[in-house]
Amino acid sequence: MCMNRQLFVSGMGGQGVLFATRVIAQAAVEAHLQVLTSETHGMAQRGGTVISMIKIGDFRSPLLRRGQADVGLFLHAGNLEVHRCLLKPGGRMVVNSPAADIDAAIDASALARRQGNPVLANLILLGHAVRRTPWFCSPEAMERVIRNLSRGPFAAANLAAFRLGFDFGY
Repeated sequence: MCMNRQLFVSGMGGQGVLFATRVIAQAAVEAHLQVLTSETHGMAQRGGTVISMIKIGDFRSPLLRRGQADVGLFLHAGNLEVHRCLLKPGGRMVVNSPAADIDAAIDASALARRQGNPVLANLILLGHAVRRTPWFCSPEAMERVIRNLSRGPFAAANLAAFRLGFDFGY
């Protein structure tokens, strides 16, 4: 299967950008797709901006240029101003925000707090993205990867968070 998808995950340090990226990349690998990733997280430990780029398919470089991304996941709505330009015309964004004026907005942080674990916002947002955007694998494949990458007691909570995001609004 030949499929080219360009995605990015944007957030702040500690929001789980890198784990979400790892899940996406591993799902592509398990689907026998070529995958390249790149991440910038120099100020992550101080709560600074973190962005990861994922290219699935036949690409030579992992970096995204302005106007190339099919999908952007924003764990922090404040990063819209900086990273929205990476989306191509018609590209889809999924934003962790209570704002109703964004097509695929979900208040993943509030939902994660209601689940008793604020760090699950990344998987809630990822589940919502899989449901709302053109994706490269099935939700079941993503769940399998989450289960395999999650350690011990975290697996059940991580899967529940992904499903919550996937089912949100449906």
